[in-house]
Amino acid sequence: MNDLKNKSIILFDGICNLCNTSVIFIIKHDKKAHFKFASLQSDAAKELLLQYNVKKIKIDSIILIENGTFYEKSTAALRISKKLNGGFKLLYIFILIPTFIRDWVYNYIAKNRYKWFGKKDNCMIPSEKLKSRFLE
Repeated sequence: MNDLKNKSIILFDGICNLCNTSVIFIIKHDKKAHFKFASLQSDAAKELLLQYNVKKIKIDSIILIENGTFYEKSTAALRISKKLNGGFKLLYIFILIPTFIRDWVYNYIAKNRYKWFGKKDNCMIPSEKLKSRFLE
């Protein structure tokens, strides 16, 4: 994990269909390969969370680690959108909405994500083509 200084790391729920689809979407629109990924269930994510002294994190949150700073929920999602190619950068304007409102919407979706989108029995295994984008 020494080659991560200029990379942003996204931690996600590896069994959530919505989360996995979001990761594939991010990869597709991250032409500069700015982001690396790890499921929250992985040893790599657990090690990173220990480095940031995060004792307890819910699996229902997306986490972005960028320039030594830890972001979660709607703030993480909006900061991710800012780095994507195309018009997705424009979504960052929603950062102006107070965090408690953004996170209320985020939490509502997160609470219902398995019911609405389903889940897998195991974490996603990246293809050979994508393997380099994931932390081990």
